[in-house]
Amino acid sequence: MDKEQIREVIAKRVALELKDGDVVNLGIGLPTMVPNYLKKDVHVILQSENGLLGMGPKPAEGQENPELTDAGGGFITAIEGACSFDSATSFGIIRGGHVDVTILGALQVDEKGNLANWIIPGKKAPGMGGAMDLLVGAKKVILAMEHTAKGNHKILKQCTLPLTAAGQVNMIVTEMGVMEITPKGIVLREIHPEFTVEQVQAATEAQLIIAEDLKPMQQ
Repeated sequence: MDKEQIREVIAKRVALELKDGDVVNLGIGLPTMVPNYLKKDVHVILQSENGLLGMGPKPAEGQENPELTDAGGGFITAIEGACSFDSATSFGIIRGGHVDVTILGALQVDEKGNLANWIIPGKKAPGMGGAMDLLVGAKKVILAMEHTAKGNHKILKQCTLPLTAAGQVNMIVTEMGVMEITPKGIVLREIHPEFTVEQVQAATEAQLIIAEDLKPMQQ
């Protein structure tokens, strides 16, 4: 699979986890692709931590509104009935447990559900943003990420980069499969037909637990 195919596979599978009426927060990058693959009968409410509930799709070129941006500074639209508010209210929504699902990317994740996704020491970073609050406040945390980075493991026994939050990840979706974080470790629930269990394990530093009812990856 090329990079575009990989991103599509991941986004399509993550979209299947969303239910009609869910309040969803999307991280920057790959997670923003997920709404493109929602089923026709599934309508979610997108929340942006800079103060918008009811975020719409990216505007057409030339129709950007400088007052409508997502938390990453990208231009967005607002759907009918959307509401905007200050950051304090936005984080009250997040910390109050009113976000059903947050979908984030990752630099590293480990078998305890720890996530590192905001900084590589020695490199400039804009800051952690709202990721720390989302990880703790959202009811479900899904990582939408490529399985490896330039051949290096991203799913580890223990994260080596500074953590964004500890023990908060529920699910990992990569081009290779779907994994669930459990008290016993990382359980491989679904596998992409292009890969074998041995290949998935070789691309994963943490020791995977293979589900007894391992299924082909849904799309």
